[in-house]
Amino acid sequence: MTKNIFIASAEPYTGKSVIAFGMINMLLAKTQKVGYFKPIIAQDDQNKKDEHVEAMLDYFSLPVKYEDAFAFTRQEMLHQAEDSGAIINTIISKYKKLEDNYDFTVIEGSDFLGEGMAFEFESNALMAKNLGAPVLIVVSGKNKTASQLFKSAINIYRNFLLRDVQVLGVVANMVNPEEADRIKQALTNQLPAELLIAVIPTETGLQSPTMKEITLALGGEVLFGSELLDNQVDNFVTGAMMLPNFLRHIKDNLLIVTPGDRGDIIIGALQANLSANYPKIAGIVLTAGSLPDEPIIKLIEGLQTIIPIIAVKKGTFETTTTIGSIHSKITIENKKKIAVAIELFEKYVDIKALDDKIITFSYQGITPHMFQYQLVKWAKRDKKHIVLPEGNDERILKAVEKLITQDIVDITLLGDPTEITNTIKRLGLNLDPNTLKIHNPGQSAHYNDYVDTLHELRKAKNVNLEMARDMMTDVSYFGTMMVYKGDADGMVSGAVHTTQHTIRPALQFVKTKPGVSVVSSIFFMCLPERVAIFGDCAVNPNPTAQQLAEIAISSAESSAKFGIEPRIAMLSYSSGTSGEGEDVERVREATAIVKAKHPELKIEGPIQYDAAVDPLVGKQKLPGSEVAGRASVLIFPDLNTGNNTYKAVQRETGALAIGPMLQGLNKPINDLSRGCTVDDIFNTVVITAIQCQDI
Repeated sequence: MTKNIFIASAEPYTGKSVIAFGMINMLLAKTQKVGYFKPIIAQDDQNKKDEHVEAMLDYFSLPVKYEDAFAFTRQEMLHQAEDSGAIINTIISKYKKLEDNYDFTVIEGSDFLGEGMAFEFESNALMAKNLGAPVLIVVSGKNKTASQLFKSAINIYRNFLLRDVQVLGVVANMVNPEEADRIKQALTNQLPAELLIAVIPTETGLQSPTMKEITLALGGEVLFGSELLDNQVDNFVTGAMMLPNFLRHIKDNLLIVTPGDRGDIIIGALQANLSANYPKIAGIVLTAGSLPDEPIIKLIEGLQTIIPIIAVKKGTFETTTTIGSIHSKITIENKKKIAVAIELFEKYVDIKALDDKIITFSYQGITPHMFQYQLVKWAKRDKKHIVLPEGNDERILKAVEKLITQDIVDITLLGDPTEITNTIKRLGLNLDPNTLKIHNPGQSAHYNDYVDTLHELRKAKNVNLEMARDMMTDVSYFGTMMVYKGDADGMVSGAVHTTQHTIRPALQFVKTKPGVSVVSSIFFMCLPERVAIFGDCAVNPNPTAQQLAEIAISSAESSAKFGIEPRIAMLSYSSGTSGEGEDVERVREATAIVKAKHPELKIEGPIQYDAAVDPLVGKQKLPGSEVAGRASVLIFPDLNTGNNTYKAVQRETGALAIGPMLQGLNKPINDLSRGCTVDDIFNTVVITAIQCQDI
């Protein structure tokens, strides 16, 4: 029974990390206990952690101690090269400690840097064989012809077979996109049919270094823009020409290399970066130890937005040569690259075929990582169009960058296009304003039609045409009307506006579903070991028994839709028949209404929180209950209790709270908290997109 996989290469810079990140992400959607082990790390500085191992453990919050995730540094291994038996024994010993604690372990082979490459290949084959790990081979297509890549893949595969190592598949990475189909067909024809074959085209976003990596490689001094050192550099140009000619060479994510005395190039570059007519500039490198004159420095210091400007001692030729030889790494700070790596893996590797070749374990319940993985997967299966009325909010734009990078939804932003474009540039976001859908409500082509529709819908409520015109300049009304008219599938707002401002238009003309009289909300509470649903924590202050019952039914439907078996706990300050009083009776009546309307639902109430979630307390207070101690849907008796409880659980346990998600409306409109984070917005847009799939 396979409990591991060994990701191996036979050359440097193959991009194995893309496969490692993708594999762990895939496995965490199946089982909670996934380990990571890299027997030999390329750690140059004994006082610093290996960046790749650190990024892997941190991104997935793997419960593996850093020192347990490897056996040797590369230097240590080479010093003991003559005693390969001792090396393997130590590696097996360290690995076995991990294996016993995890359902599945991803093992990543060494990196083949510098001397000792032949020894490293033998070591990797020996490790895979002794750890009983089937191998997934990764070969690089960078700077290779199709013929060279094909021969390399065949040779590595045969070399592993000669050493009696089982091979699961071959991944050709960083392949010329134009050659990808031909290479895949050739490998499929020549390698055994049972092997998994994957071809991943070159992705510029992973190959391009950041300004931080360039600064470190050049030993540069950061003069300005230290907060934007994560800017990605896709191209670089030497600023040795006259300014008008230089401006013609500006491309996306450009690095400008120029002597410090070229004030015209420096100011021209900074101005171009602010201009809506030029692409984003990643940074400037000033060569030969020369700095700008004092008036130029003073001018730069007064700018609101400053791209990274670094100074180096090296000349221009040596600087550009060094930049061209940088191999960018996926590090703990650059989560955007990790997301791109995972996206590439999912797009080009047949996950089902890989899943069939390895043994995975069915975890009872759903962990937070499984849940978030599934949310994105569900949203992508039927791509929807979401409108975001607060288009100039920085958090909204950062979330949009993530959503578009992962191709999860189509987005329309509301607001002033110039302001939004300027904010995108100031933040250094990887968004092209020219391809974004941005509407300024009062100037939109839809404006007059939306005004007429609103007037028609609300004239019985004394809304005249002039009032409708004024209301339709409000982004909440405009965004809601987009959804009502089918020009967008759903809306997410509330990062700036109040809940009332966000949902008032929806209550006025989107209205509730048939048979539903109350709009309510739920939060998906991603606790350390499970995901629970809390409702209603955002909308209804003091629901009646009938409203509580509707909230419970809506929440159960949402729970089932999102893959969580609904076991409903109607919360109160007493459990079962022990308590009396108006509040308890209201919960008891609501429970009875749900049972009468939906006898198939598992529901318990009234019940206290501890009895609902703690198996021992639940068994003691309500023996024989299907819900006590195992509740997945917790319905609070009022807004005061629900809102405070979800916030207390979130803060005290570190749980991720996704929501609120509104229930009961004819079309999906969701409200954010004004204290929301970028991840909150991302997750709320994703669940809104999933809601849209039923409309």
